[in-house]
Amino acid sequence: MIRMAVVSIGVVLWAGAAFAQGNAEHGKQLFADTKCGVCHSIAGTGNKKGPLDDVGTRLSTDDIRQWITSAPEMAVKTKAERKPPMKAYTDLSKSDVDDLVAYLQTLKKK
Repeated sequence: MIRMAVVSIGVVLWAGAAFAQGNAEHGKQLFADTKCGVCHSIAGTGNKKGPLDDVGTRLSTDDIRQWITSAPEMAVKTKAERKPPMKAYTDLSKSDVDDLVAYLQTLKKK
């Protein structure tokens, strides 16, 4: 009985995490639509001063989310020197942020 309860809780937690991950394909489209390439590059496309090629390796999901939604605070927290400083994208829906985070998490060193 206890084992069944533990398995059930595990399945619920796993399913919740899977749904919270977002849609990486939509995130890729959002990256293009919101013109993130003006300041950042991926695979040599975009502004080479802000490469994001391995951001999914370097930053956690929560850190990526914070950079998108609270960039000025993250810059202070990490002592990042950004010229010009990144703005916070507070106008994006939670779903759009989830999708952008999911896409950026796919960018890992190969």
